[in-house]
Amino acid sequence: MGTPLGSGTRTPEDDRTARVALMRMAEAGDPVMGRLIAWCGPQQALEQVSRGSLDPDFATKENELAERSGRRSDLARLVAAWAARYGDPEADLALGRERGARLIVPGDSEWPTQLDDLGDARPFGLWLDGQANLRFACLRSVSIVGARAATPYGVQVAAQLGSELSIRGWTVVSGGAYGIDAAAHRGALAGGSPTVVTLACGVDECYPRAHEDLFRVVRSQGVVVSEWPPGAHPTRPRFLVRNRVIAALSRGTIVVQAAVRSGALNTATHAAGLNRHLMAVPGPITAVTSEGCHMLIRSGKAVCVTSHEEVIDLVGSIGADLAPERRGPVRPRDELNDETRRVLEAVPARGGAGPAVIAVAAGVDLTTAIGCLGGLAAAGFVEPVARGWRLRRQADLQGRGDHAR
Repeated sequence: MGTPLGSGTRTPEDDRTARVALMRMAEAGDPVMGRLIAWCGPQQALEQVSRGSLDPDFATKENELAERSGRRSDLARLVAAWAARYGDPEADLALGRERGARLIVPGDSEWPTQLDDLGDARPFGLWLDGQANLRFACLRSVSIVGARAATPYGVQVAAQLGSELSIRGWTVVSGGAYGIDAAAHRGALAGGSPTVVTLACGVDECYPRAHEDLFRVVRSQGVVVSEWPPGAHPTRPRFLVRNRVIAALSRGTIVVQAAVRSGALNTATHAAGLNRHLMAVPGPITAVTSEGCHMLIRSGKAVCVTSHEEVIDLVGSIGADLAPERRGPVRPRDELNDETRRVLEAVPARGGAGPAVIAVAAGVDLTTAIGCLGGLAAAGFVEPVARGWRLRRQADLQGRGDHAR
């Protein structure tokens, strides 16, 4: 393999070109490559890999790091594997332009700086396809993830959360898969805010194939994101690798449905490791698809959420995005003072009772009981009968509450 970059004056464009080459040579999220780029920059990293030898000081530090963590270090084999996958970065850039994709790298105005929280596993760059600005879209964003084999309940919840969050101006981030992911994206599109699809293949690829129409709409209202060059096909490990980006892009992650062994729980692990808010939606205790959510809640790793207000209360701005306190319906008797309420409770529903009997039952004096009965009669709660006072039928059903039925 020839030297990919010349030895003349280096420019920022050379830096981008080097990153494109490295994105094809090393798998996304490779921490060794991440540390090498941080050590010497993308251009020198590419040159070292091209000649098949790393900076001795860097190699020494990597070997020491591997020894401390108890893993085997074989840098020579790793460098050889990287070099074998070298491709023409100019060809990748040309293919990206041809297929409507754009490249962003750390330092660009569109680069979401929260991705820097990934440290050594930060993406080398990102390919984007869509109208939305990724950085602006992710300033207020929530990830919604869950099972591919989602139940109708899970699909409904994901779509509702996606729509209501979108209406409130929050971007929904997910992986574009069947089930929960697709429902969340569709709900977000209905709400009018951008949605972000994070793929495990090139942005010009459609996986799953059945979501071609969905991704087309996403590109017009949001953006499709990938760490892999155009034309790259998905593999099983890449789905797990991309989950860290889903977690890092947003302020918090909601797991709507997940079995105990689930890719959604992998995203949840990344979110917790990044100190992002982690939320889970409860489901039927008989549903396998909710076992992972219940495990997260029971272990204290995730906060139980049941509405978009509760989500925003957690991930939003302090004091500005508080969820309203949930209360039951207000009944007329709720407006009564304590004494009047006790008198009302002492009035029989059938037959009748005199003021003295009612006063004793209510624990008030006779004068107070008579005064309260007059007010209750005027308000329609009680009525006079031959034997004293009794509840009106409507008051019997509504005034006392459920326990009087």
